[in-house]
Amino acid sequence: MSETLEYTVSGMSCAHCVSAVSDEVGSVRGVDSVVIDLDTKVVAVHGESLDDAAIRAAIDEAGYEAA
Repeated sequence: MSETLEYTVSGMSCAHCVSAVSDEVGSVRGVDSVVIDLDTKVVAVHGESLDDAAIRAAIDEAGYEAA
């Protein structure tokens, strides 16, 4: 069953930020797509059996903090 998790990642400010977060989160098992709205700083993660801790760790690995 597909699900969506949303995170606020306040440190993102440019296309490089979006790319870094997208690449890291996109590599997490179960993630089908990552949609980032740079204006609102919201990262929407779509996929199956999503692991919140793994996604938060991927955002951290990209150099940002998820709220």
